[in-house]
Amino acid sequence: MNTHSVTTAQAADGLRLELAGGVARLTLDRPPVNAISEAWLRQFHRCLDELGARGDWQLLHLRSAQKVFCAGADLAEMRARLASPAGIESMVDIAAGMQKLFARIEALPQVTLAEIGGAALGGGLELALACDLRIAANEAKLGLPEVRLGLVPGAGGTQRLTQLAGRATALRLILTGETLNGAGAESLGLVQWALPRAELAGRAAEIAVRTAALPREALAACKRCIGAAEDPARDGYAEELVQSRRLYASDATRALVNAFLAGTPH
Repeated sequence: MNTHSVTTAQAADGLRLELAGGVARLTLDRPPVNAISEAWLRQFHRCLDELGARGDWQLLHLRSAQKVFCAGADLAEMRARLASPAGIESMVDIAAGMQKLFARIEALPQVTLAEIGGAALGGGLELALACDLRIAANEAKLGLPEVRLGLVPGAGGTQRLTQLAGRATALRLILTGETLNGAGAESLGLVQWALPRAELAGRAAEIAVRTAALPREALAACKRCIGAAEDPARDGYAEELVQSRRLYASDATRALVNAFLAGTPH
């Protein structure tokens, strides 16, 4: 098995990247709550830059080494920004930086999985919403409570939650600041799986390994087609034909299809 790991300075950046078996595991490890700072955003981009230069992974697995998944923006940095002469614009800039990172995660051709073992609030939930797949512990807390501070979920929360769970659910959760546990989040479509915390890590790892073993080109093509379904400017049915034509031209796909038609176990 090909393995590779990079460990960042935890106190400064709080991210650890490890690659094994086609899975890139990015562990959030900035005690105590994985707060999102400007330095953290830069380090996350550096991790994505490194992954972008490699071709030996097919799934990005986000997880936390702390009790929470991610509690959102760094409060100390928020205080400093608000107290600065450019307070308002400085706060908007950090939200724009979060939007940029989360959009980059969402646009990855590889599959992304967020393992939510604890609280995912505000920017922490917005990070998870940028992923394709989300699995949460029943005991986790998920929510966008920004309205309680007189704010909006400005790192993509209003958009992605509405796209994911529908207008009614987005209105319910955002306008009331309601927090859900993992089971509640699953019932409303915020996560695809919810289970006891004791079972979470094993199940998340199983999903990651199983998905990473699927054909790389087909995974990317499926993501493109699903993306087209959400974009009124794109013809999703035409995209399916484009991707089907491209995949049928692939030697790897033809080998899999021929083996299937021949009844060869794979």
